[in-house]
Amino acid sequence: MLPTVADVLRLDAVRRGQPRVVAGADRTGNRVRWVHVAEVTDIAHLLHGGELVLTTGIALPDEPDRLRAYIGELADVGVSGLMIELGRRYATAPPPALVAAAEDHRLPVVVFTHEPAFVDITEAVHARIVQDQFAELRASERLHEMFTQLSVEGASTDEVVRQVASLGGHPVVLENLTHQVLATAGGDPAELLSAWETRSRAVRPTDRTGYDATSGWLVTMVGARGEDWGRLIIVLGAAPTPRETALIERAATTLALGRLLDRHAEGLERQAHGTIIAGLLAHAYSDPQEAAARARALGVPLSGRRLLGAVLRPHGGGELAQLAETAAAACKDARLAALVGILDAGGPKARVSVLVSLPARADADAALTDAATRIRRQCADVVIAVGSVVESVRDVRRSFLEAEQVLDVAAHGDGDRLYYRLPDLRLRGLLHLLRDDARVQTFVERELGPLLRYDAARGTDLTRILELYLRSGRNKAVASQRAHLSRPAFYERLRRIERIQDADLDDVETCVSLHVALLALQSLRP
Repeated sequence: MLPTVADVLRLDAVRRGQPRVVAGADRTGNRVRWVHVAEVTDIAHLLHGGELVLTTGIALPDEPDRLRAYIGELADVGVSGLMIELGRRYATAPPPALVAAAEDHRLPVVVFTHEPAFVDITEAVHARIVQDQFAELRASERLHEMFTQLSVEGASTDEVVRQVASLGGHPVVLENLTHQVLATAGGDPAELLSAWETRSRAVRPTDRTGYDATSGWLVTMVGARGEDWGRLIIVLGAAPTPRETALIERAATTLALGRLLDRHAEGLERQAHGTIIAGLLAHAYSDPQEAAARARALGVPLSGRRLLGAVLRPHGGGELAQLAETAAAACKDARLAALVGILDAGGPKARVSVLVSLPARADADAALTDAATRIRRQCADVVIAVGSVVESVRDVRRSFLEAEQVLDVAAHGDGDRLYYRLPDLRLRGLLHLLRDDARVQTFVERELGPLLRYDAARGTDLTRILELYLRSGRNKAVASQRAHLSRPAFYERLRRIERIQDADLDDVETCVSLHVALLALQSLRP
């Protein structure tokens, strides 16, 4: 960053001349781009702005009008200040007309009461300028290296935003084109995101990157190939430095590149929603109101609402990203405020999580039925599990944990219900809750051990045949159709099961016991 006139006044080469500011004291923050020694009055047309002019004053005119014109020309061209050595032309002070004109034009004028060495001043200031420019170049190079590494490593949006906040030391917000917050870092989220959409809409810089003095925001557009999709904002409170401008523009480029390189990943909105849900489940928010503030900035109010967690998973495995977008669209079409994100993506417990926010008097069942119906129109083979309704953000985790337990059980069933809640699971749910009990495991082995060992040794599927038979209500004709076997072939397998198990499949109590063991076995297996 270029030094200011005030910085120059603190240099030893300048202080030896005992400088004194006689005009424009409120403008010593002007940046000094270069130092120029000039003893002629018609120098302005040779300057480009930002120069600190040094003179002994020996060639300055006597007439007040010409002195005022001299100062006016320097101010018009944008010089940062004028320094005059006393003793050669002016004994103790410059002419009043020159000082008055400088005050009118807000041009800093400094006088030296002792003879300075102008060459020492120019060398000192130019060394400082070159040093600062080199520091800016190194800082720019470090930014380039850091954000290049983030791009190569495929850093998430949240990670990039956190790095910007860490490097800049100011709160940072990434929003979409409708002013919904996609990611934020730094500062107090509740205060930062309060009435965010209203405040953000009022900030409209004319350039692609611009500073809004009213809000103190440095804003840049994010996008590539002429397709902008968001804005990155650093809340500064003061005019940005060149380094801060370079920081926000480099970060915006990284975010845009990341989106281009990963077109098939979940959308930024899904990432933002998923981050909040994951934070609630992991107790990452020391104050639940922080989560509420973040959700409100995404257009989903949580305070004073009825909340419930829901989890979705394709019944036979499938694309979670598409399911998440389908669920988000269904909630929007049903006019249901909800956070929708993917949790544990790529893991065995990967699922779409939905935090539904209902008005105080809303009918939860009607709202869920509407949204679930819309989801199933697009994704028929999906299991939807829902937790209990809670009244506070603090209890959202409990609702989600219940929904995940329900999903684990429902995923083993037919998936024929619109959505599942804990009361819908009946015996299957009880067995799932007791699956870690050694007595249940012993019961399974006692009831099904011979059949399981037979299948394992011979590679047969008699356990599946038994399950189809019992799930069909012991209707052999229906079961044979589901097994894709002729009736004689199916009957032969049932007789073989009876011999292996030493059991009578026409006995109701025997069949009930075997069916319970099969349900327990499903809870024990992944």
